[in-house]
Amino acid sequence: MSRSLAPHGGLRESAQRPHLAFAAKAFRPFFALAALYAVLIIPLWLAVLAEQAKPTTYLDPMSWHAHEMIFGFSVAVIAGFLLTAVGNWTQRETLVGAPLLGLAGLWVIGRVAMLLGSSLPRGVPAAVDLAFLPALLVSIGRPLVATKNRRNFVLLGVLTVLFLANGAMHLDGLGMLPAGSAHRARAVALDVVVLVVLVISGRVFPMFTRNTTGAAGIKSHPSLDVATVIGMAVVTVADAVVTDWRAPNLLAGVVGLLAAARAIHWGAWHSRREPMLWILHTGYAWVVIGLVLRAVAALVPALPSSLATHALTIGGVGSLTLGMMARVSLGHTGRALATLPGMRWAFLAILCAAIARVVLPLIAPAHYFSSLLLAGALWSFAFATFLVVYAPLLTRPRIDGKPG
Repeated sequence: MSRSLAPHGGLRESAQRPHLAFAAKAFRPFFALAALYAVLIIPLWLAVLAEQAKPTTYLDPMSWHAHEMIFGFSVAVIAGFLLTAVGNWTQRETLVGAPLLGLAGLWVIGRVAMLLGSSLPRGVPAAVDLAFLPALLVSIGRPLVATKNRRNFVLLGVLTVLFLANGAMHLDGLGMLPAGSAHRARAVALDVVVLVVLVISGRVFPMFTRNTTGAAGIKSHPSLDVATVIGMAVVTVADAVVTDWRAPNLLAGVVGLLAAARAIHWGAWHSRREPMLWILHTGYAWVVIGLVLRAVAALVPALPSSLATHALTIGGVGSLTLGMMARVSLGHTGRALATLPGMRWAFLAILCAAIARVVLPLIAPAHYFSSLLLAGALWSFAFATFLVVYAPLLTRPRIDGKPG
């Protein structure tokens, strides 16, 4: 398998190695910030739902929540992963030291601006928040283009579409696009995040499982991989341009079935005794469930569409980001890929959070808000545990003395 599929070090030492370990590789600040934001943002959102708090933003509360989960939390994880991985793929460093901390600072300023949007001059929050993705795109684009790493040029397109979706949300909030544009833009943005998940999972999950368990018969199905990714790209386009929402939802269900079929020989059953593996396979299963639930919601109007959304976000994106942050942080600090104490509970908590948010509202609708509170508490516990367990790794030099 190509080194581009599993970034675990190997970049030759930079001529200007940062003295501060926290700034030595992008996964360090961005994973820490993403986890901290995950801990804080959901309790704040629950307080908004309970009418105990209100962010002073020009976006409506639901759009603000969706925006911050995608362009705040998810994009921070994506930034940490891509900036680290592209350095390995190209053997050219992306950002380290002060420039890396500056980019992380720009992300932080964007979160503050989005929280206090209406208190700032018109257009300032949008300008600050929109600045991050182009800066990230340039940071990974320069080494990719310089080394002609065409296999990963798709990532530049992904970041561009995310930027355009973010822009549409801001323009809607500022009254410069027709009402409802923010809803369509956030659907497209979530589609893009799911697309990234489908691409990366197909590249690495079979390899991770085969390398760890040694089980025979673990393999990919290239034709199904291609069909799944193309199908999700079509869903993304459909969500952007099709007026009848049922059509892209039904198509999403087909993509979900393709995603399930491609993973049949990924060795999920063999991962059951390895938390660092089963969290990834289970998170992927939630992506499949979320895509299929989109189709079910199109056929059964009584089924809330939010269940599909939260299967994809809490179950899929939440589990997979937690699992990948745990794995990448170990590999890039020179440690064995073994589950650290406490992380089993974090993995279980994020999976239970998805169950509480997706399943409990179906079986106990009278306790809907209680299920949200439980899901939020479990989500925050999972990422708080990551912070506590991984803070020493993220803030100290590699144990093998290598740069990064």
